[in-house]
Amino acid sequence: MIDIEKLLTGENVVEIAKQLIGIEIHTHFNNQITAGIITETEVYAGETDKASHAYGGRRTPRTETMYRSAGTAYIYLCYGMHHLFNIVTGPQEIPHAVLLRGIEPTHGEEIMRARTNKPTGKLRLDGPGKAAKALGITTAANGLSIDGSMIGLRHPSFEIGRLDILEGPRIGVDYAGLDALLPYRFYIPKNSLLTIP
Repeated sequence: MIDIEKLLTGENVVEIAKQLIGIEIHTHFNNQITAGIITETEVYAGETDKASHAYGGRRTPRTETMYRSAGTAYIYLCYGMHHLFNIVTGPQEIPHAVLLRGIEPTHGEEIMRARTNKPTGKLRLDGPGKAAKALGITTAANGLSIDGSMIGLRHPSFEIGRLDILEGPRIGVDYAGLDALLPYRFYIPKNSLLTIP
């Protein structure tokens, strides 16, 4: 079993993103608790990655959060409407981050359905905006420590088995040129069964 706190402080953001697959994320906002297994992540490798907000050493009021210590929440608005949740990793002042792209609900599904306006059917949280919305994560939580008080990570209380984790290029970063082709997205294929009691 990996040490999650030690994992986040590691220098290899690609390995961290892969190891986060299968970890459970939980949130506690407004007396509502929700949780889900992380099923998809993307790497943003700091100042040398053309897809990263910190590429070239950009330090703005928004990106300053990326330079904080490992285990800080970096949340920003995409297209002015989608709150995207990232986990800052690695040593302080090295702006590595892992984007949460998808989860499989484990707790508080009815709360997640209400938040995402999905009252019936399969609750698919297979996009970063959907995942953050279901977990109640907004830019108001930007800069929070992922220490379990409002947002936390933990090993699930059940065995999910060894999953075949696939990798591929990131989504929606064509502006990054050749960096858009890097195999920086990790995910559990949709046809894999994730059995949750």
